[in-house]
Amino acid sequence: MMKTEHLHWQCISHCGACCRLCPEERVEALAALTEDQRQHYLSMVGEDGWCIHYDSGGRRCRIYEQRPLFCRVSELGAIFSVPVEQLDSFAISCCRQQIRSLYGGRSKVMRRFDRAQRSQ
Repeated sequence: MMKTEHLHWQCISHCGACCRLCPEERVEALAALTEDQRQHYLSMVGEDGWCIHYDSGGRRCRIYEQRPLFCRVSELGAIFSVPVEQLDSFAISCCRQQIRSLYGGRSKVMRRFDRAQRSQ
């Protein structure tokens, strides 16, 4: 596993791993949300477990600029009570876990993500 203590989190385009909202796969995330956030989150889950605002063909968010706070990495610290100095490491770990579960630990997406974190 990649060491994350000196890396800076960076999103990669055409990944979409965070858009897989399936509640059965995101129990910890749901537990960290307020009741209002949880209801909003659940309203965004499509029948296939993906966010209803996710464009699977382009692998992008259709409401990116207006996405909810719980979809913003900058808000993860507050939602999960993570100190700001640990936010990059936490975000990288979350992304790696989600990418691994969807695309695999040796996938092209994982390699692109790891490269992006090292290039900072």
